[in-house]
Amino acid sequence: MMPFTYRRAETVEDALALARVPGAKIIAGGTTLLDLMKEQVETPTQLIDLNHVPGIADVTLEGRDLRIGALVRNSDLAADAEVVRGWPLIAQALLAGASPQLRNMATVGGNLLQRTRCPYFRNVAFACNKRTPGAGCSALTGHHRGHAVLGTSDACIATHPSDMAVAMIAYDGDVRVIGAGGHRDIPLASFHLAPGATPDRETVLQPGELIVSVRIAASPIGSRASYLKVRDRASYEFALASAGVVLVIENDRITHARIGLGGVATVPWRAHAAEAALISKPATRAVFESAAQIAFAEARPRTDNAYKLELGRRTLVRALEHAREAV
Repeated sequence: MMPFTYRRAETVEDALALARVPGAKIIAGGTTLLDLMKEQVETPTQLIDLNHVPGIADVTLEGRDLRIGALVRNSDLAADAEVVRGWPLIAQALLAGASPQLRNMATVGGNLLQRTRCPYFRNVAFACNKRTPGAGCSALTGHHRGHAVLGTSDACIATHPSDMAVAMIAYDGDVRVIGAGGHRDIPLASFHLAPGATPDRETVLQPGELIVSVRIAASPIGSRASYLKVRDRASYEFALASAGVVLVIENDRITHARIGLGGVATVPWRAHAAEAALISKPATRAVFESAAQIAFAEARPRTDNAYKLELGRRTLVRALEHAREAV
């Protein structure tokens, strides 16, 4: 690990000022950044600790919407009674991720910003366009069994790792950030950027901006939710495929559908076309299978990860069936 200095921010404004120092990085739970520093993927000259900043570590209701502070721990969010009652998909996704120890440290803001687990990104001996723009992508010709089939480009096929973000994009909401120009709210569905020709730019955050909270809109009355994660082992493992689903069924017809996909895409993936295919249809397996085909219609599989098309479709169908039966 390279030498660095440590500064403790006491306010949001303090954190923003300290973050202007070249080479500075914000740290909260540290569950991603410290790993990357040990591997010398990240080499900050200064760490700015957010953990003592007041006002951004609460879960509150704003009318019927949910406001989640950036410093809320994943374990606290998963156990929050309002979240479990009104936004169960988020609680389910969080409990499917990481380990209890990591959930006790990881924060909501950090979870949204966590970096890919692509082994070529995390090993500086390999070429990676995320780490060094223009260097090339070793995953394209290397082992890519766990990599993405949706939202990929010729520059990057790395998979986004977050379970929580997949659940959040199945609800409407936005990310509140603060910077030199004040606050702005960014829709959750457009917060993360597909790699395109610039895989090193992963979100729409501007330099010097800091996440302060996330707003999740109220679920429709009568909604049913299910998060399903398929992985190589039952715990402490990232998704090969996951699906977060919110449905409303009235008079045997689907009137509201939201689908987030994980483990198969370069960003938390909102399956808009599959959602549209469900509206006004009966909640049957045949309808679910048709929607799943649509969800993966634009996938670009490669040799090692072509299995993810069938796995992803089956995961989505099963999640839709679980949501249909949920109370």
